[in-house]
Amino acid sequence: MDLITEFVTELRQYGIPVSLGESIDAHEALISELLDDRELLREALAATLIKNNSHRGAFDSLFNIYFGVKADLLSDDLIGEDDFQDEENKASGNNPSKSSKLAGGGGGSMTQEEVIEMLFNALMANQQDRLNRLAKLSVSMFAAIEPGRPVGGVYYLYRTLRNLDIEKLQAKIKNAILKQKQQTNDDNLNERFATDEATLKIEKLKKLIEDEIRQRLIEDRGKQAMAKTLKKPLLEDIDIMRASKQEMFDLQQAILPLSRKLASRLANRRRHLRQGRLNWPATIRKSMAMGGSLAEPIFRKPKISKPDVVLLADLSGSVASFARFTLQLVYALSSQFSKIRSFAFIDGIDEITSYFDLATDPMKSFYRINTEADIMWLDGHSDYGHALSEFVRKWPEAVTSKSSVLILGDARSNYHNPHTEILKQISKTSKHVYWLNPEPQAYWNSGDSIVKEYSTYCDEVLEVRTLRQLELFVDKLD
Repeated sequence: MDLITEFVTELRQYGIPVSLGESIDAHEALISELLDDRELLREALAATLIKNNSHRGAFDSLFNIYFGVKADLLSDDLIGEDDFQDEENKASGNNPSKSSKLAGGGGGSMTQEEVIEMLFNALMANQQDRLNRLAKLSVSMFAAIEPGRPVGGVYYLYRTLRNLDIEKLQAKIKNAILKQKQQTNDDNLNERFATDEATLKIEKLKKLIEDEIRQRLIEDRGKQAMAKTLKKPLLEDIDIMRASKQEMFDLQQAILPLSRKLASRLANRRRHLRQGRLNWPATIRKSMAMGGSLAEPIFRKPKISKPDVVLLADLSGSVASFARFTLQLVYALSSQFSKIRSFAFIDGIDEITSYFDLATDPMKSFYRINTEADIMWLDGHSDYGHALSEFVRKWPEAVTSKSSVLILGDARSNYHNPHTEILKQISKTSKHVYWLNPEPQAYWNSGDSIVKEYSTYCDEVLEVRTLRQLELFVDKLD
């Protein structure tokens, strides 16, 4: 298997869709002169293989593994005293006793202080080749990589940077740059310039060290094992219930483009539903011109209408993050539905449709729901049976034969009466009933979960824990 094929296979296993045509384009990029320039090759492969900008981080991680710069394991022959005699003399002042020698690793008799001084000189002079070799030397001396250990290299990077006293090195670079700028009078501008330039230089050094550590781990364990170690879920595969604050923010940012794509798909599908029931009178009239032969059947044009949606969202603590996320998607999709009514519940239930009417920021609507909506009745624990009963009693007109009812929740009712007869009534009245459950399917029907009781009266009960699963579900709405 060639390198590009392995790379494409790894992208697909990661969840990034790559077609056969895109794979062929990638092969053409690889055999071109772009191969001599790693960054141009990166951009050429990115242009041919990825279609979603949110996949770029995963692409870059895998690219660094499969197309990383080949590491030359260091020895005293590659970097030794002769190669950097001038720098060593400057670092030690021709007095080797000033610094204690480090045991182990590459670099011969070099000391920690001498390596830091050489890095400082190379960074200030922007000597790229020397920086590359010093990064290799730093990893050999300080990382203490353990062969066969299944880690991603973060600890080795931390250990190397700690030994280089990276913060002190950055401060030294900043002070040196400030001295060079003393001829100007704007101290604030000089301070900002020196801070930014020192930060860029240190980030450059960190990347070189990180690349070197990664390459050595690849040589130790292989590309596929390294890719597996570094693998992180794509944005669309992040578990909404366990998302970090930053991941939740990224998911919320992805809602608007996702809603546009799904809205377009729904519109296109409705637009192409042009063939309705057979129109016998029109077909017979048309056949008279052909001697009575029914060669060209005529169909009625179907009445295409936007779907109505009734949303029932459990906002109890166990599923609140999932419910807020899905409410935001439905809010973004509201232009595609002729009518959408939203209700939130815990053990009580309240309509929240108006909270979204004039809101430009959905998060403000969620704040209003939490502070104003009457969704608690008794003890603030989920009671699906009581919530459904109150829904039918207070809003009997909400569900019609055109309605698709979406219930969002884990179906954990704290051993209260489920009142399945209410859901049966809703099912008979509506067009569809879908239940979206953010719990893993393996947990259903355990403890106080009553998924089985409710599933009888639902068109589908779906596990929806990720953006990808949510996208697949919304595609069903018609």
